[in-house]
Amino acid sequence: MPTYTVKYSNFNLSQKQKNLLANDISNTHSKFTGANTFFAQVIFQKNEKNSHFMGGKLVKTKEIFLNGQIRAGRTSKVKKKLILGLRKILIKNTKLKKDFVWVYLEDLSPDQMIEYGEILPKSGQEKKWFDSLTLSLRKRLRMMEKNK
Repeated sequence: MPTYTVKYSNFNLSQKQKNLLANDISNTHSKFTGANTFFAQVIFQKNEKNSHFMGGKLVKTKEIFLNGQIRAGRTSKVKKKLILGLRKILIKNTKLKKDFVWVYLEDLSPDQMIEYGEILPKSGQEKKWFDSLTLSLRKRLRMMEKNK
């Protein structure tokens, strides 16, 4: 499951903005990787006032940082499309200029990740993994896809 952590400084995100960002991040991840949206989780963390520094100096500008931990195995081309898509939605939903937007992707080996209680499959083997889950979990995940 990709875990996207959104950290932001010197401004607030409304609940509506968080909802839009979470939906757009999940859909963007799915669009470029082919993974189901139920794999994506998004966590928001506002940096405390006077706790964000760059170059040893306190940051006073509005900044947003998105760190995405994703399963390894995707091509550079796919990751480039993903990272640019993520930057685009951060700009769209916050109205920040692109030089105040940071996006990092980190590849994690799927065999070192457990989600929904199970070790994750390699990229492209999601259907086989999904079919191995309990019936109740498969129903839960299908509902998440329908309710997006």
